[in-house]
Amino acid sequence: MGTEERILEAALASFGTRGYEATSLDQLARELGITKQTILYYFPNKPALLDAVIDTSSAEIAKLLETSLVDAPEGFVRIEVLVRTVFRVAIRQPEQLGLLREMSRLGPPAAGRLVENFEPLVERATAFLDAEMDAGRFRRCDARLLLVSVYSTIVGVATEVEVLRAVGIEPTLRSTVVRRRELINFLRAALVPDD
Repeated sequence: MGTEERILEAALASFGTRGYEATSLDQLARELGITKQTILYYFPNKPALLDAVIDTSSAEIAKLLETSLVDAPEGFVRIEVLVRTVFRVAIRQPEQLGLLREMSRLGPPAAGRLVENFEPLVERATAFLDAEMDAGRFRRCDARLLLVSVYSTIVGVATEVEVLRAVGIEPTLRSTVVRRRELINFLRAALVPDD
């Protein structure tokens, strides 16, 4: 892995776990065993590094989600596949979802960049939800609001460790599997009309 990729990986880990404001270029340089000037050679300042991390991370997440859906059939099974994919990311690369939460907290311009990067994915997801509602497989509602609700629910249940602890759920692998199953059941009850 080259220096630029190592910087991006370390910045993602730090932004996604400690937060943007709590991350310094000096600290990243120390962790990587390079100088701050080396980071500034690739990224002229911290906001430029954040932009690069957002672009790289959003492309990776979009690719994971799209790849997971290649062979998924229509209907609720696609939602299940997405939930399972997001939970895999939460377990294997928690900093990816941590970055999403951090960008929401930071607001513009970082959140705007993230939204812009995900817009094609959002458009496809909205079209899928509208088609499922038109086919009678999902309850009728505003597809964009539904998408925001589903996203917030999935990411929150998958990543909000302190909230989980506050309600008495210790974040273990077993509890993650249970949370995933319960979330799928919750979404099915919310989306799929009664027969």
